[in-house]
Amino acid sequence: PDDRLGTALLPLRVAGRTPGQRRVLAAAEQMVVALRSAFACDPEPARMRGPVVAGSGHLLGGCGNLADVLWRTRAECGRRHAQFVAAVRAGCAGPVADVLARAEETTGTMRAALDRGDGVVTDLCRLGDGELRYVALALVLLTGPGVLEVDPAGEVPAALQTLTVLADGFDRGLDGRQRLELLRLAARMCERGHIRLVGAVSDGSWAAGTQGATVVHLDRD
Repeated sequence: PDDRLGTALLPLRVAGRTPGQRRVLAAAEQMVVALRSAFACDPEPARMRGPVVAGSGHLLGGCGNLADVLWRTRAECGRRHAQFVAAVRAGCAGPVADVLARAEETTGTMRAALDRGDGVVTDLCRLGDGELRYVALALVLLTGPGVLEVDPAGEVPAALQTLTVLADGFDRGLDGRQRLELLRLAARMCERGHIRLVGAVSDGSWAAGTQGATVVHLDRD
């Protein structure tokens, strides 16, 4: 069908008897594995502002369940959470001592919030669209397949799996400082070899020259 990828069906059509056919099958397998290891992420601030119910703890592409994921990640890995807090501190206005999720006992839901220190807490619903997108994308870059809503390729050992984050409108709503901080964070995480980022931007001139980043101009001509 026109709306379905036929690559996965090639093994049913190609026997694999000749070297050429085996190369085709190997390429098809790599393509399918790569697509299964992709996470399309486009944070939607409007969805992130509302309360969420406890769920699987896997981040959705629109990041509307950010509070549920924060509840999980903050408890699971203190070192990674500290890196996340540092990233949020670099991209959000005002002091940031912690990023947490708070349960609302009366409704059974939870909300994400910034701990400003000295007992001051700011719910994420009070942040601007750019700050919310920044927080969500930073969390995506600092987590992995175990936290994101993806279908890990079981045939590839976990230590060898590489996650590709697809971010359309990567810099949408971000100011100059936020987009550079996010790009530098992405470069550091990608350098470790377990994550890749492909982001579409309207103007890539601001990213040119950033170590670890490659700007590709897609001209209509």
